[in-house]
Amino acid sequence: MTPTNFSQTAAFIWSLADLLRGDFRESQYGRIILPFTLLRRLECVLAPTKAAVLKQYEKTATMNLPEEGKEKLLLRAAKLSFFNTSAMDLSKLGQTDS
Repeated sequence: MTPTNFSQTAAFIWSLADLLRGDFRESQYGRIILPFTLLRRLECVLAPTKAAVLKQYEKTATMNLPEEGKEKLLLRAAKLSFFNTSAMDLSKLGQTDS
């Protein structure tokens, strides 16, 4: 990411934080808004392979493999150096199963 893109991205994030000024005090930004921004970014990075990871997770749950083996299979499905096996995401936050 170039410095210009980084600056533009940071400015955009803070402009979004300013929209929430009525709900949160400025001192709360670092504790509330920035962590959720990071979580959403990670969710976006994982989105293209989320279904494949969840499918592989279901398969590995029934296999008698050591944890390292399961992790390697999940990393391969994620095509990244990290993965998430939770079916939940921020778009489902606050929803109930009804």
